[in-house]
Amino acid sequence: MKKDLIAPCGMNCRLCISFQAMTLELKKKGFNRKYCRGCIPRGENCTHMGDSCELLRTGAVRFCYKCDKFPCKRLKALDKRYRTKYHMSMIENLQYIKENGMDAFLKRQEEIWKCQRCGGAICCHNGLCLSCDLKKLQQNKRYRWGEVEVR
Repeated sequence: MKKDLIAPCGMNCRLCISFQAMTLELKKKGFNRKYCRGCIPRGENCTHMGDSCELLRTGAVRFCYKCDKFPCKRLKALDKRYRTKYHMSMIENLQYIKENGMDAFLKRQEEIWKCQRCGGAICCHNGLCLSCDLKKLQQNKRYRWGEVEVR
């Protein structure tokens, strides 16, 4: 995992379906999904929070935890949605980085999100390894964590 794939809001872009669709070239495999290189690599600072936060929009802080308002109302709402739907917490990610450093965080993320079959990254948006489970996602493009397959 790379440091520049951790967005200021705590999102690990490597786990995002749009990033994985790009790296795995899923359009060539019949799965039409928007591609994204990640917030920092494409110069956006933070796609989730930049529109409402001057510090992020201007790049004045690298991570939200460096702000006096951390965690702000907007980040709390985003975090609640991601904890509920996608089994990850941006606030927990940021607290871990602050307390343990980026290298420890990246190592931990690798352990948590590693596909046990191929070693790739599990997608946080659906709980699937898009290398191993693409057929499941093609059958149900709105697939979410642990749904029963429709036959």
